[in-house]
Amino acid sequence: MRSEQQLELGIQQAALQQSPWLRIRQWWWPQGNALYDRALLWLSLSLLAIGLVMVASASFPVGERLTDNPFHFVMRHSMYLVLGLGMLALVVQIPVRFWFNGSAALLLIALGMLVMVLVIGHEVNGAKRWIRVGPVTLQTAELAKLFFLIYMASYLHRRFDQVQENLRGFIKPLAVLFCFALLLLLQPDFGSLVVMSCIVVGMLFLAGARLWQFFGVIIVFALVLTALIIYEPYRMRRIVSFLDPWQDPFGSGYQLTQSLMAFGRGDWFGQGLGNSIQKLQYLPEAHTDFIMAVVGEELGFIGILVILILVFGLVLRAMQLGHRALQSDQQNKLQFGGFVAYGIGIWFAFQAMVNIGAAAGLLPTKGLTLPLISYGGTSLLISCIAVGILLRIDYEVRLAQLKVAPRRGGSR
Repeated sequence: MRSEQQLELGIQQAALQQSPWLRIRQWWWPQGNALYDRALLWLSLSLLAIGLVMVASASFPVGERLTDNPFHFVMRHSMYLVLGLGMLALVVQIPVRFWFNGSAALLLIALGMLVMVLVIGHEVNGAKRWIRVGPVTLQTAELAKLFFLIYMASYLHRRFDQVQENLRGFIKPLAVLFCFALLLLLQPDFGSLVVMSCIVVGMLFLAGARLWQFFGVIIVFALVLTALIIYEPYRMRRIVSFLDPWQDPFGSGYQLTQSLMAFGRGDWFGQGLGNSIQKLQYLPEAHTDFIMAVVGEELGFIGILVILILVFGLVLRAMQLGHRALQSDQQNKLQFGGFVAYGIGIWFAFQAMVNIGAAAGLLPTKGLTLPLISYGGTSLLISCIAVGILLRIDYEVRLAQLKVAPRRGGSR
């Protein structure tokens, strides 16, 4: 008994003597048989918690103005958050094979919903992007992103050799993207189209498409997007106001100038949680598209840096998962999951870059939420489902790589 106590005490002392770097490495890359990615889970939960606090802080003034209830938006966000966590827990139980087998059906559902929203959709500010289902409002473009991503991963898994060897296999997913593009432009939802285009290009590149095909698609996309911007005057105004928002600070550049003033007031450590002035009816969409401006004003550069690190860690974890799945011994089984993980990583990275860049004046203003943080019911639900899929892929990859030790004494 005494020897066991001494051994336990020695183990505890050895653990305490580990350097901080070794502790961080053990947490990020655990050397054991853990069946889930705790780093990915905690990164996601941290972003969800920060999002709840910042939505509550940023939405009080607009909630009181629109509904006479300052807690209106935070209550709805909390409802979606609880529902999203429940869906995350449910999705973790669903095998990855289910998504692969249903990829074609999910693609048709996404197309059908994009058509349906044009007929029975709820219009806001001249755009039909939402379908009301009781107390819940669904933004069909968010569902389309996830379902199209799953279809793309399924296609790359089934036609992996064709994508690398001939032009026909490379063009087929672009034809499907063209159908989505037409429906999204009819809403109109230019931002979601750009996100889906980047997902397609990124996944094709990671699948090993030839460089001349890859750069050819980028050039074509750049020309088409430029033509779409020139064709619609309001898009051109956004570009012009982005380049010089102070030229018309009370017109086309109003939102961006208010956002930049919020960042300027925040300095290093911010004005304190809840002490933002720009959210008091000065900055439109403070709890959705421009929530990072409120973060900058209240929490300062340090708060923004924390969120950037968390988002980067989540994206890095997703890309690492995709690499591990593709490099696994059971590649034929896990290749689909690897492409899904890559797609989700590209999706979260690009959308976060656009949202933060637009709020900081580095990119043109687009109506894209910050995944897991901004207010937006459908975006929050779909982001939680995507995290759940990542956790399930990681679980199956770990099971495939798990080596069972032989029993002593042989078999009976």
